[in-house]
Amino acid sequence: MSRPNEPSRPDLYTRITHQIVAQLEAGVRPWSQPWAASESVSRPLRHDGTPYRGVNVVLLWGEAAARGFQSSTWMTFRQALALGAHVRKGEKGSTVVYADQLVRIDDDDAGEETTRRIPFLKAYTVFNVEQIEGLPASSAPAPAPVLNLGQRIARAETFFAATGADVRHGGGCAFYAPGPDFVQMPVFESFRDPEAYYATLGHELTHWTRHPARLDRDFGRRRHGDAGYAREELVAEIGAAFLCADLGLALEPREDHAAYVASWLEVLRDDKRFIFSAAAHAQRAVDFLHAAGEGG
Repeated sequence: MSRPNEPSRPDLYTRITHQIVAQLEAGVRPWSQPWAASESVSRPLRHDGTPYRGVNVVLLWGEAAARGFQSSTWMTFRQALALGAHVRKGEKGSTVVYADQLVRIDDDDAGEETTRRIPFLKAYTVFNVEQIEGLPASSAPAPAPVLNLGQRIARAETFFAATGADVRHGGGCAFYAPGPDFVQMPVFESFRDPEAYYATLGHELTHWTRHPARLDRDFGRRRHGDAGYAREELVAEIGAAFLCADLGLALEPREDHAAYVASWLEVLRDDKRFIFSAAAHAQRAVDFLHAAGEGG
């Protein structure tokens, strides 16, 4: 029972949004894993090797960056016990979330059956395997094949070409033009390295998925720099991070990244649920590109 004057605990959306805002204010992009400190470029993985999706990728990359974890694998306390291992005493877990909806069937005033879907969000705690002792060697997920830079670039080129997007080259700016529906990119040789080119292309192709003929994503953007623009840019930034991880490419900050941080902070402070929505939109965009880029 809570005391009358005891402040209520912030809800889950607020707690996580405050965490993301604090990281951005500290100059950390929580959707970018510190690749240089990692064994390989990867999404966070469950104990069975299944990649996390959506906002949980952002949350666990942020934890890895803040706490210096090298491994991409995470598991719950009970999963560790089931493997004959244990979390080291004093270790602090990390929050991930599970979203679903309850289906409630009622009768309305006219006696007609109505169905209501009530969304909910549940938090649970996971630990990085570096916080766990006694894990058998056989419990480690099979490592992904290690590709050299040339192989990764070839895979990225094949992937993006297969999306079917109209990508044009020339000039000094990268952008998606929604009216004529094409992506404009500077020439490949103008980027500091191949990974910077494909990270930028991933960002612009995430924008490309918002077209009405694809995912029809619209945040009410009316002009450059408004709230709708900031929301779409955050989706594209997270989408590019997801794509680069899936393709084994390191994501480096775009040169114009700093200009967006203030607008993202404003959006996140105004809407405590938007980081969840942005990550979900980014995941849908990446799923769409995978379906096209892998011939699905």
